[in-house]
Amino acid sequence: MTTMKWAARADHLGGIPRKMVIKAVGAFAKAVANLLNTTTVYNAETLLRHVRNRPPGVPLLTVSNHMSTLDDPVMWGFKGFPITDANLARWVLAAEDICFKNVVLSYFFRLGKCIPITRGGGIYQENMNEALDRLAEGSWLHTFPEGKVCQEDAPIRRLKWGTASLIARAPVTPIVLPIVHHGFEKVMPEKYMFGRRPLLPLFNRDITIVIGEPITFDVPELKQKAIEASRHLSYSHAGWPNTTPCGLNEAAQRCLYTTISEQIQNILEKMRSSSKSCLKTPKR
Repeated sequence: MTTMKWAARADHLGGIPRKMVIKAVGAFAKAVANLLNTTTVYNAETLLRHVRNRPPGVPLLTVSNHMSTLDDPVMWGFKGFPITDANLARWVLAAEDICFKNVVLSYFFRLGKCIPITRGGGIYQENMNEALDRLAEGSWLHTFPEGKVCQEDAPIRRLKWGTASLIARAPVTPIVLPIVHHGFEKVMPEKYMFGRRPLLPLFNRDITIVIGEPITFDVPELKQKAIEASRHLSYSHAGWPNTTPCGLNEAAQRCLYTTISEQIQNILEKMRSSSKSCLKTPKR
């Protein structure tokens, strides 16, 4: 399926199609989050501050658990968030087999600032370079590092290395902001009727979104530690590029991506575990 990079450009047809899609999707997200359901957000000001006022040229990378196919865009539909602003809207990694099935869907999701990712295609697949380009521009990118929807009340699963590779390879290390949410699995359950999702979002559900604090990564130091830790390790190089995008060999890259992924996973899990006990006093 064509990646339609031209449709993702800000100047495509004067930017009008993008603005129309972002406004329409934003209105839908706000309706689902605030009219059909009840959404409570904790520490929203941290997300708002980094979306609107981070230093020029510094990218923002938000990461979250993945509870349903509606997580994005509805998680940005809470009151006070500028979801209908096409300039501030996030870029997001989206599953190619779901969002890019045909030309119409591809065009729509491209206008909505989605980057197609082939699940199982590896961390060095072509479209990951586009994600790196967005970070190099200082844009906001969202990822679901678990890699797929999980609606069970269970610990955060082992994260895929794609997000870690973006952090390590970005020209400017992004601000990494963790987010944990609950309730989307009830708004769009995977097995609602006859083992299928409902045609429309369900209503009268409670959605909770918890924004964490930025995670700091000293990438040069982490690279050096990865080199030291991998001195006596070797791998087959199957599926890995001959050149090393990180300036590290495969063994060091594996150590580096594991370290970054485990740090993010541990923080998301701590947030997930503690969020149920901190829902009594909403902070907006």
